[in-house]
Amino acid sequence: MARMLATGVLSIAAIIAWPAAHADTPPTLLVLGDSLSAAYGIEQEEGWVHLLNERLDGEVRVINASISGETTAGGTERLPDLLGQHEPQLVLLELGGNDGLRGLPPQQMQQNLAGMIEASQSADAEVLLLGIDIPPNYGQAYRDAFTGVYRGLAVEYDVTLVPFLLDGVALEDGLMQSDGIHPTAAAQPVILDNVWPALEALLEENGLELAGDW
Repeated sequence: MARMLATGVLSIAAIIAWPAAHADTPPTLLVLGDSLSAAYGIEQEEGWVHLLNERLDGEVRVINASISGETTAGGTERLPDLLGQHEPQLVLLELGGNDGLRGLPPQQMQQNLAGMIEASQSADAEVLLLGIDIPPNYGQAYRDAFTGVYRGLAVEYDVTLVPFLLDGVALEDGLMQSDGIHPTAAAQPVILDNVWPALEALLEENGLELAGDW
């Protein structure tokens, strides 16, 4: 209860402070992800994060700190320096897929993601959690535990969740590369559209009215 109360106070403080503290400079958005956000197998300019940067058109400064192969453990190690260097007002966490593909314990993923959420909130950053799923051959029990991590964290820390980043992509012909894991260039606008409603709402809640009509 005390942690939830403290988190709520931090969120309120961030909402109040953002427009005033950054009136002359655009807010910074940090994307911390794996190959799904690092444009693996395609040109960087085709990736959904680059498309997001184009859509925001300078109204928000986008930092893509995603690395192919990244795990939640790796993200946990890198995030403090990224927070200190860029001082983001928004952090998009897109990690966990490689934990799942390696069959790592969901409890470990949960602890790492929780630590990153807490670190971001302590730095007065709003968090958008981008969920992912794993292939059916991992078994339903493991998949349920895996996806349940994202839902549980969203409730515990009162953060916005995009339940499945690859919704409308993962099983569609032409939208996945030959490895069956990474989306094609054609899939990137769909991924951005999966993220956009939640992200736009967070931006507007924090005092940034975007000029574009999306």
